Amino acid sequence: MNNRAVLITGANRGIGLQFVRAFIAEGWQVIACCRHPDHAADLIALQEDNPTLEIYALDVTNHAQISQLSAQLKNRKIDILLSNAGITGPKAIFGHLDMAAWREVLEVNAIAPLILAQNFVEQVAASETKLMVMIGSKMGSIDDNSSGGAYFYRSSKSALNQVVKSLSIDLADRGIAAVILNPGWVQTDMGGINASTTVKDSVAGMMQHLKTARARNGAFIDLDGTVIPW
Repeated sequence: MNNRAVLITGANRGIGLQFVRAFIAEGWQVIACCRHPDHAADLIALQEDNPTLEIYALDVTNHAQISQLSAQLKNRKIDILLSNAGITGPKAIFGHLDMAAWREVLEVNAIAPLILAQNFVEQVAASETKLMVMIGSKMGSIDDNSSGGAYFYRSSKSALNQVVKSLSIDLADRGIAAVILNPGWVQTDMGGINASTTVKDSVAGMMQHLKTARARNGAFIDLDGTVIPW
């Protein structure tokens, strides 16, 4: 096992869980975070076969809990901070918008990743890789929006784009790079069974892009490796 470490949020299912599997397979030390570890059967099963896997309870909307976990891991070096946790929220219909639901989507998808970065910047700065990665969506691209709707999800992912772009500038003097990865339309609970990409293929593609991510600081990277227009 190498001495590199990755912290992954939303690690109990879908893309997050597959990232855990992929990093373990490559010999990384994995710090997996999810809201309810006691109910994360697949994650617990992975830990039984890989005792170095660490699992922590973390609700990314609970800023105090994020701070507490950072304090608990204050002496750790975290090479990659991988902010994966996200939600779509309810269908947003013009004229019938649920403001509380919109705030929740923004909190999870845009605000939490910045709070996570702010709390773990020292651990990332102390590492060798020094990389912050946010899982975004092509639906956050204003240039790509040709179908309208999805106000909550689109706006939250567009906001995340700005968060990561600013991080890539503000943290550059500390040697930290920040990028957004688009996983594609993936067959998860969020993407649905009709999605075009399997979880395994999505994560395999993103794992390859992580190898060159530092050289692409501030980029919005599609699953095929191309840059997505903002």
